[in-house]
Amino acid sequence: MQIISPNYIITPDKLISDMSIAFESTIKKIAPIEELKKEFPDAKITTLKKNSLLMPGLINAHVHVEFSANKTELSYGDFMNWLYSVIENREDLINGCDKECMSKAIDAMLESGITTFGAISSHSMDLEACANAKQNVVFFNELIGSQATMADALFGDFTSRLDASKAIKREGFYPAVAIHSPYSVHPVLIKKALEIVKIENLKLTAHFMESKAERDWLDNSNGDFKEFFENLLKQNSAVSDSKEFLEYFDGQKTLLTHAVKANDDELSTISSNKHTIIHCPISNRLLGNGAIDLTRLDGQNINWITATDGLSSNYKLDLFEEMKAALFMHSELPLLDLSKKLINSVTKNAAEALGLNTGEIAEGKNADMLVLDLDKEPNDELAIHLILHRYNISKIYINGKPVKD
Repeated sequence: MQIISPNYIITPDKLISDMSIAFESTIKKIAPIEELKKEFPDAKITTLKKNSLLMPGLINAHVHVEFSANKTELSYGDFMNWLYSVIENREDLINGCDKECMSKAIDAMLESGITTFGAISSHSMDLEACANAKQNVVFFNELIGSQATMADALFGDFTSRLDASKAIKREGFYPAVAIHSPYSVHPVLIKKALEIVKIENLKLTAHFMESKAERDWLDNSNGDFKEFFENLLKQNSAVSDSKEFLEYFDGQKTLLTHAVKANDDELSTISSNKHTIIHCPISNRLLGNGAIDLTRLDGQNINWITATDGLSSNYKLDLFEEMKAALFMHSELPLLDLSKKLINSVTKNAAEALGLNTGEIAEGKNADMLVLDLDKEPNDELAIHLILHRYNISKIYINGKPVKD
């Protein structure tokens, strides 16, 4: 048993002061320090310095660790130019990021306060690095392939990667499934993968409506993707439309990444199924896809969370940086209200979307916690200041264990 005594604590409802936390792997009790000392007399006590703030560890629900080698190789500003540059440089990027490269990216996430992340794994080259990570990891084995003739081989590769991830037995590691996107996965493959998801109760994610190219291709089998699919895959039409794609996920809560170009009918379907939208503002900007309308999501009562995407479409795997970008990107929204929503989007709401017992400083929750050193006593605009200012993270706990102390 441990007791930690900060000046301030962010709880799900408010900022509290002069309270301490007793915890093991989970938070046992939040109460005044003297009360905790009496109840847990043998606990190790850590008293923090003035203006210390305890908050939940951050959750980055969508990151491509395998592509962490990119810095200047890929083209930004337009989605199709970026996609072609990914194809052109794919082998160099994959071969250029070994275990050390991926571990470095994972450690950088930890240093910025990310205690849980969702790894979208295309090849399982990141499996060992993720298995050895200090963080909690939802390991999303990605399924991709739109050609029916290749379905058996692609599904066999997918299931072998999934089985390898299921062989990892450690606290905080969760094998999961990712369906790449409606334009890149054949319906036969989607249905077979979802059977596994339902039987084994696995976590599920997919990319959805990221670009105008995707919108045009799924709606009319034309636009910028037409030449791409005809030349590279010998396909003249989309394998499914967006309505069909979303229907596959009926009754199966799914994290849908981007959704920048989703229409009202699609958002209504997403809402009725209680899916979550993952917002990646920096990635959307760098690939020229525009900004998602958060007011529309709130109006449809859709849970949305914030993530970094991978270094193939970002310059940093840092959720404080991501929230800052979102704060300026969505300039039409009230600043303080948006700031609070962004903090929730990388803590409580992200945990709920992933089905994890974390994301809050609350009794019974996993003890995934950060200690931030504030400059002075916080005020009512704390959420804004947490996003704008790079406060030092002096301590990090994951499942009650100190990983930075």
